[in-house]
Order: sequence, then structure tokens, then C-alpha cells
Amino acid sequence: MISWRVKDQLREARFPMVMGIINGTPDSFHVPSRVRVDDALRVTERMLEDGATMIDIGGMSTRPGAEEVNEAEEQHRAIPMIAAVASRFPEATLSIDTWRATIAAEAIAAGASLVNDISAGALDEDMLPTVAKLGVPYIAMHMQGTPRTMQTDPRYADVVAEVTLSLSQRLHAAHAAGIADVILDPGFGFGKTTAHNYALLNRLGSVVALGAPVMVGLSRKRMINEVLATTAAEALNGTTALNAIALLKGASILRVHDVKEAVQCVKLVAALHDQK
Repeated sequence: MISWRVKDQLREARFPMVMGIINGTPDSFHVPSRVRVDDALRVTERMLEDGATMIDIGGMSTRPGAEEVNEAEEQHRAIPMIAAVASRFPEATLSIDTWRATIAAEAIAAGASLVNDISAGALDEDMLPTVAKLGVPYIAMHMQGTPRTMQTDPRYADVVAEVTLSLSQRLHAAHAAGIADVILDPGFGFGKTTAHNYALLNRLGSVVALGAPVMVGLSRKRMINEVLATTAAEALNGTTALNAIALLKGASILRVHDVKEAVQCVKLVAALHDQK
């Protein structure tokens, strides 16, 4: 358990934890996660009841091949949803999934408490100083390319070494900018082949060794479906299996579409650790 600075407060963060995904987009790869404001209230209630510690809300799809939406459209999708959820569930810890500093600032003003940036500050040079000024925790993810281009022949000499080095550099940059609390995400599926993803999962300890909490987003992704010949809709069992492996290798946060099953996974791995 650690303490995070959230604006002018210190909040306890007990690991491992589960982050539920809500997409305010029409084109997220997992159809049930696409919601509107009214749906977001219902989904948030269920996720909190199922044991979610955080709820991640985004207004721009980052699936492979996704086209970038303009700032006004992202704002229209995400900010009213965050405001509504924060008003209905003031005890909930909300995260804004964005790479734009302006959207991050609006989301924090609307009730969010964390910023989840798929680019680790690379797509908007104002992001790191903005988050530092906002005084909230920051999730920095590794990505090769952009969502539109990232799965076009991604290549690495050593994916684990290169991702770890990149995250180390972004961690240093975030701290240098004045961000106190940083979470690292190796970016499964973001500019990586299935082989790259499994190499990262197998050697996740390299990222964990950087000393920051590590979040993994494995939920219903292609790395499961390519191995099992399933679809995203059929990938819950595979997701749970990989989440268990990630926890055993040191992951602190599971970012998932299916909160109940992820919380069960956390409890089972905790029971295993209790026997050591």
C-alpha cells in the first residue's frame, strides 16, 4: 500500500487493484464497453459493486487503425460522462484516458483524479507540465507509432529492453516535470506483434524493476485471440489467464472490461501468495 497525491489530498492506494474500462466512443474494439452518459452511470455502479478501484473513461478509440478525433469531439464525448459519473459516485476514483493536455485538465476539473496517457507525453508536449500542475497521478504507457499506424509492421531488436528503456526515460521525464506519482504501462498491443506481447509479459519483471507501479491492459486483446482463435467477445477466459500471469510477475493494476472476473483473479493470486 502506498499514498498517492491527488490534488490537495493524500489517498491510499492498495495493490493489486482493478481498473474498469468505459469507452465514450462508437468504435472501441470491444462493443459492450461503448457507452453513453446514461449507460456510464449504470456500468460504473456495476463495476464499483464488483470491486473496481478505479474507472477509466475515454473519448477517443485507441484500437489498432483508429483515426484520431478532433479535440472538440473528444471533449464532447468524455467530459460530460466524467462529470456525470463523478456527481453520482463521488467516492469513485476516475481516470481520464487521453493524450491531450487540455482534455486532461478539463477532466480533472470535472471530477477525475488520474490521467492515463497512451503516449507517455510524446504526443503533446504540454501533458507532463499540465499533469504536474494538476497534482494528480499519471499513467505513462509505451506505444510505438500512433493508434492509426502502430500495428503496421512493428519491429524491435529486443522488445523488452527497448520498452523498459523507453519507460525508464518517460518515468524520469515525468518526475523531472514535477509529477509525484507515476504508473507505468508496457502497452500490450500498442505497436507490438503477438510475439512481442508475450515476450513482454514473460519478462514483465524488467518493467516492474523500474520501481513504479505497473498497469497491464490485456483485456480481450488480439494477443489472446490470435493464439486461441477466438474473438474479443469470446476472450474473457483467455484474459483471466493472462491477468493471473501478470499478477504473478508483479503487475499492480489490471485494466479490464470485466471487473468481477478480474477481482476474482486478484483474490485467488493473493490466496496463493498467502501460502508462501
